[in-house]
Amino acid sequence: MSAQEPASTPPAPAVPLAALLARRDLGLRLLTGSEDAALHWVHTSEMADPYPYLLGGELLMTAGVQLSDPSRYVERVVEAGAAALGFGVAPVYDTVPAELVAACTRHGLPLVEVPPQTPFTAVARALWRLMAQARLQELRRVTEAQQSLATAAARPAPVPAVLGALASRLGGRAVLFAPDGTESAAAGRPIPDAASRALADLAGVVGPRPGGPATASGDGGGLRLAAYALGGADGLTLAVASEHHEPGNHTIAGVAVVLLSLLTAPRRGADSAVRDAALVRLLLGETPAEAARSLDPGPWTVVHAQGGDGTPFATAALAAALGTSLVETPDGTAVRLLLPASTAVEVQPGWTLGVSAPAEARDLALADTHAARALRRALTTGRPLVRHRESGPLTPDNARARLAPLADSPALVETLRTWLSLHGSWDRTAAAMGIHRNTVRQRIGRCATLLDADLDDVDVRMELWFALRHG
Repeated sequence: MSAQEPASTPPAPAVPLAALLARRDLGLRLLTGSEDAALHWVHTSEMADPYPYLLGGELLMTAGVQLSDPSRYVERVVEAGAAALGFGVAPVYDTVPAELVAACTRHGLPLVEVPPQTPFTAVARALWRLMAQARLQELRRVTEAQQSLATAAARPAPVPAVLGALASRLGGRAVLFAPDGTESAAAGRPIPDAASRALADLAGVVGPRPGGPATASGDGGGLRLAAYALGGADGLTLAVASEHHEPGNHTIAGVAVVLLSLLTAPRRGADSAVRDAALVRLLLGETPAEAARSLDPGPWTVVHAQGGDGTPFATAALAAALGTSLVETPDGTAVRLLLPASTAVEVQPGWTLGVSAPAEARDLALADTHAARALRRALTTGRPLVRHRESGPLTPDNARARLAPLADSPALVETLRTWLSLHGSWDRTAAAMGIHRNTVRQRIGRCATLLDADLDDVDVRMELWFALRHG
């Protein structure tokens, strides 16, 4: 068994363990495991079993105060999804126990020796600084790419210019495929024949057909591949190949998708303007039936967003990342977007999102209300994205399906049941179960992650309570 990817990660990019090991001032030494492990945060614990306090992706720091069974300890750390283990050789141990090294080797868990002169807090501070640097570099790279693509779109031959700018920024090749699979235009360095064939195959997967995916990604010929359907073009597809998958690549490609959609479909500009105006009218209160006539039947998803980096490109970049040109900013702060329900909505750096359930065009006014409520819950709870979920009739089968992510964790089920029955009281739940209140918090947090549920929402609590009663 190897360390798992964290179920929930913070908005900052992960940092490879190698970057932390390269900090000479820390004096860290890798004893076993891969230096490519992705670190999302640092956690310090001297518990004999730290499992209840881990979320996944951590560099777990310990001095081994209660290390009595190294093999079992490592099993539990790996089971919790920790990315690596840091062991301080003072004040309890003079060297890292050989049994601990052997256990980490068996389980593929990277083990780092922390010298006596390095405080654990120094390691945590160094990691957060590395994460902040990575985020700054990502934002700077995306901003520079947006400016480059916008400049290219204003040139006399804008389509080849945008493809060239995109290929340059991603360090690979950009190809515009026609509906019949032939190359309409291309730019960037040549790629192997195997990669070219794989790129064409991937482009054939996406398209404007009903229910079809708007994007697809994969590998071929040793390169990272991605394809995007152009929303305003008659079956055109943008495909890109690059050597590495870097943070921000998807956002940069999304900007190019929006620009190329506009550049390759001038005849449909009036239709797009009508649809954009319909969205604005709909969200400002027009009768849904009237505005729906200007939109496709759907289903659609409404997204409310707040945040951004304050630059003029922020809203455009968000729309590009979500693959839509249907966007409006009614009050200068909140952003509202409309996109096909088949488009996946994921966390966007620097933004807080509220996402409606899929809705037909005639029901978009209600979906807009649901997206607004989801955004308020996201802002209140500090979560980067909250989805509105439609709850169907509760049956025993539905109840079991809703609680399925907790099926292998009886302790989590019982903690959730007790916590809900006591109206979310941490102290009363801890007393009723005979455990520490921090353990209650950790378990409820894990429940929220596994169930993908906002437990601060009274409707969600009610749904889970009835599911527990009838499951």
